[in-house]
Amino acid sequence: MARTSRAEVFDPAEVSVFHCINRCVRRCFLCGVDPLTGVNYEHRKAWIQLRLESLAGFFGIDVLGFSIMENHFHVILRNRPDVVAQWSDEEVARRWLMLCPVRKRSDGTAEIPSQTELNAILNDVDRLAEIRTRLSHISWFMRMVAERVARQANAEDRTTGRFWQGRFRSVKLCDAAAVLACAVYVDLNPIRAHVCLTPEESPHTSVAIRWQQYRAAGSRAAEWLAPLTLSERASPGPQVSAQSVRCSDKGFLPVSLEDYLQLVDWTGRQVVAGKSGHIPERLAPILIRLGIDRRHWLPLSTRFSSLFYCVAGSRPTLAREAIRRRRRWYQAPGGQLLTATAA
Repeated sequence: MARTSRAEVFDPAEVSVFHCINRCVRRCFLCGVDPLTGVNYEHRKAWIQLRLESLAGFFGIDVLGFSIMENHFHVILRNRPDVVAQWSDEEVARRWLMLCPVRKRSDGTAEIPSQTELNAILNDVDRLAEIRTRLSHISWFMRMVAERVARQANAEDRTTGRFWQGRFRSVKLCDAAAVLACAVYVDLNPIRAHVCLTPEESPHTSVAIRWQQYRAAGSRAAEWLAPLTLSERASPGPQVSAQSVRCSDKGFLPVSLEDYLQLVDWTGRQVVAGKSGHIPERLAPILIRLGIDRRHWLPLSTRFSSLFYCVAGSRPTLAREAIRRRRRWYQAPGGQLLTATAA
């Protein structure tokens, strides 16, 4: 079966949320300890996390969640063309030249672009328009993450060639229920892999950072991540961030940070230790409000990647997406096919 074209899933002009996965091609793993040579590549996880944090400050893309494993990483991204549209032409040129600098310092970081370098972009209308599009494009974000890490790994291993299996896999998350299930799935990856026992101890994950934010008042560890709670009282529009470390101040779930962390903790107990957990009563409204059946929650949050292909959401949401994309159907959970005319 032919791979789905990126153009069928990505619309650069539309604000959307995507679950992206990239996997290493080498036997020695991306990170962790090579079982044959004993070489420890754990430090490479920090490379990816630092790269995600750096790009979050330049791209018009919100990083909603992530987890970095031994041979792959997950990241949940929301492209924000509405935010990029608010940037001046000079701001667009400046951000691009910080990502793709003409001049670099001795440590490899970008030099502050000169006015001459800025003008080379500002005076080229077509190039400026293309760069503005790229700054909110998921593919360009993932490309810049993967390329930097591959170069670092190849230099460290003193080798050349491909470091990643191929293009990253992506699934569009079409509603809040899909985003919630995917966020929990991503945050619990280290627990399912027996890397750690609790979410707050899971290394290189968004849940550990948010847990630190929740426990330590004034912690700035999560500033580069998109705020979790989508407040009903928040003003409409792009909500451009006043901070230079992230794209916007807009949340992505109608759930408080405390409720989300408790839901992750409860779900993790069911998955890892097989304990007979009890859903606190205060969590019930979260699942009900998002239209998620309690009986279906654990399969959704533990097998998310195998349940959805290209797009994820409830059956009615998938039907609407199929109609909008002029497709006959999108695969629904359980491998069943959802026709575009389904109710």
